[in-house]
Amino acid sequence: MASDEFRLVSPTIDHEGRLPRKYTDEGQGAQKNLSPPLEWYNVPEGTVSLALVVEDIDAPDPSGPIVPWTCWVVANIPPSLKGFPEGFSGKGGKAGHDGIQEGQNDHKVPGWRGPKLPSHGHRFVFKLYALDDKVHVGHKVTKDKLMEAIEGHVLGEAVLIAKA
Repeated sequence: MASDEFRLVSPTIDHEGRLPRKYTDEGQGAQKNLSPPLEWYNVPEGTVSLALVVEDIDAPDPSGPIVPWTCWVVANIPPSLKGFPEGFSGKGGKAGHDGIQEGQNDHKVPGWRGPKLPSHGHRFVFKLYALDDKVHVGHKVTKDKLMEAIEGHVLGEAVLIAKA
């Protein structure tokens, strides 16, 4: 991997490694549904904001097909920020930092919602987008609104995959 490549990493998750239980709905007490710590490096030049989408790409739809299940959507992350600490999500909807907006996950609540897995072996894809503008999606951010808003504004994309 080139050292100047736009990268997304987690100090607690190896790429293609396991998603620890404390980040899922299967954790215990305070160690449950924590958002994982993330760090990013080499943000592309000209980046005005970052956006993050985390999905379980192996989630079965009750009616049959496999459909991505959105676990976390975050918009308008300032490029000066170098990452999120563990448990960052849920700080009042805006994550309490520089206009960051946490969007609705597929549980229809804002912030990180760790998976409750009917089976193991699911892949979770964390995608961080470097954008040439701030995202304007109103107060209720959703993955669909975000993906529409960033079209034509993506300067780079960094991916981390974890398994649970």
